[in-house]
Amino acid sequence: MTRRELILNILQRARTQGFHLRPWYQKTIEPEWKGLDHALDTLEHGHRYYALLFSHEFASHFWKKGTQITFQLPSHEYNRLDRNGNLITVQRKPFTRRTSRSNSNKVWQYHIEQMSLWEEPLRYIRRFILNDEPTGNASGNSAPEPPAKTRGLMRRRIDWC
Repeated sequence: MTRRELILNILQRARTQGFHLRPWYQKTIEPEWKGLDHALDTLEHGHRYYALLFSHEFASHFWKKGTQITFQLPSHEYNRLDRNGNLITVQRKPFTRRTSRSNSNKVWQYHIEQMSLWEEPLRYIRRFILNDEPTGNASGNSAPEPPAKTRGLMRRRIDWC
C-alpha cells in the first residue's frame, strides 16, 4: 500500500466518524481548495501528513470515544529466561485485536501521545486500518496488489466537500 492509499484510507475512516477534510485543509494547509487529488498530493509529500495525523480535530474523529476498535498487532520477537535460566527467543505472530474504547473524552490524546513515540506515525495509525496486507513499511513504497475485494474500496471516490 502506498503512502497516498494509506492516507486516503485513514481519511475515509475519519470521514465516517464525522471528519470533513475540506474545511480542515483550508484552515490548516492552504486557503484555496483545488480538489481531493491536490490535497492528497500535498499531504503525501515530505512530512506534510504530520499536520493531519497530529491535528486534534482529525484525531478526535478518527479515535471517536465509546466505540469498539479493531487493530492489527504486528509480529514481535523478544528474548526471556526460562525456568532453568536459559535464554530463549519467543516469536509472536501478528494478530487482530478488538477492544472497547473508554468513555473518556480524551481517548484521542492518548493515541496522539503514542503516535508521537513511534519513528513513523503512519505505521502506528496503519494498525487501525484493517486490510488484507501484512503490517509493514508505510513509507510510500508499493506493496503487492491487494485482493480484488479491497481494490474497489481503495478506488472509490468520496465527496469530501
